[in-house]
Amino acid sequence: MPPVDKQASSRTADSTRPMPAANALADAVEFFKAFLGHPRRTASIVPSSNRLIERVARQAKVGEAACVVELGPGTGGSTRTLLGRMGPRSRLLAIEMNPAFHAHLCRHIPDPRLRAECGSAEDLAEHLAAHRLPAPDAIVSGIPFSTMPAATGERIAAAIARCLAPGGRFVAYQWTPSVAERTTPHLGEPRQEWELWNLPPMRVYTWVKPS
Repeated sequence: MPPVDKQASSRTADSTRPMPAANALADAVEFFKAFLGHPRRTASIVPSSNRLIERVARQAKVGEAACVVELGPGTGGSTRTLLGRMGPRSRLLAIEMNPAFHAHLCRHIPDPRLRAECGSAEDLAEHLAAHRLPAPDAIVSGIPFSTMPAATGERIAAAIARCLAPGGRFVAYQWTPSVAERTTPHLGEPRQEWELWNLPPMRVYTWVKPS
């Protein structure tokens, strides 16, 4: 596992502590602004609930993972939850397309385990290589497959399947089944659950890459 570097430490609060109300409010405000500017890209008016992300973290077994990737961390509420469940020597690569969300994430989560990238999930392999990270044991995604072009979704699903470590888990939470339509050809049929304690309620899909 690569050593913790000072640059990453300077960008990333102790995520094991409860999120201060001021951070939660700042996250919500930033998220709402992004929704007003790009409603199809953001796909929700509020960040995901803690209950949903806790379920995702359990399904992905992030506590056992040496390397975790989060696709679409948004303003970072989900990122804090994942970091809170990860081990002290684990690494989290958060890939966010929205530059404002990316900047907000870097400002508000100074955790040395976090590596934050502003870019596309299609370039997952390149982002991992740039940070000298191994094949991830867990990839979690909240990006809205239903609002992106089908070809883009196909490329992202293929990149996830290629990069995920054997035996690794891909967990995606979505309102629509679009992510399953794109990913099942690459990783097989997923396990599906519903998390109703969220606005809107979400499907939670889990794939395990064959060993």
